[in-house]
Amino acid sequence: MPDLLEVTESGLYCPRGDFYVDPWRRVPRAVITHAHADHARSGCDRYLCAAAGKTVLRTRLGGAATIDTLRYGESLSINGVSVSLHPAGHVLGSAQVRIEHGGVTWVVTGDYKLQADPTCAAFEPVRCDVFVTESTFGLPVYRWQEPAVVAAEIDAWWRMNRDAGRTSVILAYALGKAQRIAALVDPTIGPIVGHGSVMKLVEAYRASGVRLPSIDRVPPQARRVGGGRALVIAPPSVLGSPWLKLFGESSVAMASGWMLLRGVRRRRGFDRGFVVSDHADFPGLLAAVEASAARRVLATHGFADAFSRLLRDRGLDAAVLPTRFVGESAPDPAAVDEETADEETADEPAAAEAATDEP
Repeated sequence: MPDLLEVTESGLYCPRGDFYVDPWRRVPRAVITHAHADHARSGCDRYLCAAAGKTVLRTRLGGAATIDTLRYGESLSINGVSVSLHPAGHVLGSAQVRIEHGGVTWVVTGDYKLQADPTCAAFEPVRCDVFVTESTFGLPVYRWQEPAVVAAEIDAWWRMNRDAGRTSVILAYALGKAQRIAALVDPTIGPIVGHGSVMKLVEAYRASGVRLPSIDRVPPQARRVGGGRALVIAPPSVLGSPWLKLFGESSVAMASGWMLLRGVRRRRGFDRGFVVSDHADFPGLLAAVEASAARRVLATHGFADAFSRLLRDRGLDAAVLPTRFVGESAPDPAAVDEETADEETADEPAAAEAATDEP
């Protein structure tokens, strides 16, 4: 029996259903796991996404896009193929795509995490025959601290800067991570302000019913915004730009999974690095694979070769599924060998999400 899904020049395709999952090119029908740019390409004739993420996807794709939705757990027949969407825990509206036909079930996870996140629905295991999993952080070195621990570290850094009259600037992916950080930190420390690209998604989250603390757009005259007490959330693309000079004396930190590696922090020159990832760490990936009860596992993007090899060593039928996704920008793989498993790091947002609008 042929596979339900196959890799084509336009991406992951379901021949029986005649639809694509997170296509790489413009296609007639796209089922979207989430609204990050490397998963939600513009220009497709029709999109299907989780209802919780429609406003965010609309913000990314524009008003002309035709977007259909499913509630989590609701199923739809597309040309005789059953499709349902299930929470992935990555960002608001992120979904695993469950595809069933002829008694065979595939699950395409998209990006996911198992850690708690107040800004999106929690990951839900879905049993299947074939499990297509991301492997962005598919090496044993990648193990995340509890969110409350990292939040306390960010709060302590922010208080220290506030007391010294320095503006705190934290660089974070505009979609997902920026909103998660705003929800994690203590808003009584000082005002929270956001870059224009962050605020677009903050507004989309609020319109979708997500409660966030007060966040204002960075004002045009931002020097010592909040009297040097503010926390500024901005995309990594502002690093080294004149925009950062708006704040006078400041401390710049990066929130990312890659920050776990000292070499990455050192080369990028951040004042601080906080390990905040919207992807599963290595134990999380293993837990998701086990919970799926899949007979076959296909790993994609990130450390797919290494992760699939580790799964085979554990007795699973595992292989690599080719992808063109940009995903999270990985550091030099050689740097991983220089680190020890008990060191903390942070993930670095994809270049595809670089902000282009002004504050």
